[in-house]
Amino acid sequence: AAQPQLRLQRRTDPAGRHLLGAPGAAMAGTAPGCGMSAVGVVQAFAPNYAQARARFLEAAATAGLPLQSHPHPLPGSEGEALALDVARDGPPDADKLLIVSSACHGVEGFCGSGVQVYALHDADWRAAAHAQGVAVLYLHALNPYGFSHLRRVTHENVDLNRNFQDFGQPLPVNTDYAAIAHLVIPDAWPPGAANQAAVQQYLATHGESAWQAAISRGQHAYPQGLFFGGTEPTWSHHTLRQVLRADGGAARRIGWIDLHTGLGPSGHGERIYAGRDDASAVARARRWWDGGGSTPVTSIYDGSSTSAFLTGLMWNAIYDECPQAEFTGIALEYGTVPVMEVIEALRAEQWLQLHPEADAALAAQIKARMRNAFYTDTDTWKGQVIAQARQALFQAVQGLGS
Repeated sequence: AAQPQLRLQRRTDPAGRHLLGAPGAAMAGTAPGCGMSAVGVVQAFAPNYAQARARFLEAAATAGLPLQSHPHPLPGSEGEALALDVARDGPPDADKLLIVSSACHGVEGFCGSGVQVYALHDADWRAAAHAQGVAVLYLHALNPYGFSHLRRVTHENVDLNRNFQDFGQPLPVNTDYAAIAHLVIPDAWPPGAANQAAVQQYLATHGESAWQAAISRGQHAYPQGLFFGGTEPTWSHHTLRQVLRADGGAARRIGWIDLHTGLGPSGHGERIYAGRDDASAVARARRWWDGGGSTPVTSIYDGSSTSAFLTGLMWNAIYDECPQAEFTGIALEYGTVPVMEVIEALRAEQWLQLHPEADAALAAQIKARMRNAFYTDTDTWKGQVIAQARQALFQAVQGLGS
């Protein structure tokens, strides 16, 4: 089917487009205004993967950027072609590189794609990166299968951001998940009374944070469970490494903003340090992105993040594929709904994956719940996303250029 085209037009201030205009200019690392983007905030976001991909490809083509597409082996939910699409804004030999990636966790790609499309149309932002000598590498839909099929995981049922392990060594053992694996994915959905009672007993005894940590840390023993890290590299894992080798080899300094949703207060973009437990790298990330204290950079290493401590994270690949570069990264994590609702949506969707015979109405309800858990489809939320992402982008190129 023909891909829908995006109409490019100037708009007067859709959904908080000027949230980083004059009132926000005092924040460290921001530009004096949002400039004139050829697309409004709301129009940068798409209702499904196919349209998100079309908008990204058109934005990159309009900007005159070279594109590389890495086709996925499976079709999308509507039979559409899937791919990890890569656009580079800047020379191939640039010694400063900023990576901006979306849809590591599939369904979270609605948000990340919107940020990327808006940025590609943002003349002020692109000029700022060029002025600092920073090339920008846009990775659209690291996990296109999950994006299209409204899943957080890959087609291998693997959490891509737990899949970057040394598979030649013994894999981490998540004993806390093992203790509750029988509860996490129930036999029926909605869960029966016995399952609900057992979960409530766990929560009463250990608390919501322990439930979140046990489930989300990652595990390698239950391939049909949640946050399964896999026992070998996934397609997305291999493809990302290929891209990093091809596009990161000339860079001496690399920054990375990986866009996520599903943790924290609605509309708030938490900057979570993404890298090794290295005090100097954490300090550098905080210099780049903390906005003089107005936008703190949190860390899973010191307990300041809403995220639990995790293993097998994607940024591990940068140290292998680009060992010559000084690396500084964050995950920009936007809140949607309360974390317990996010976990319930994930439980339901995984149950559905294991029960394809489920009633069509129930299946549709579960998929809608999943989408809503990771994408708040309102103009206000989209404006908050773009405002904070744009600030983080300017902060990153200033950090790389300093």
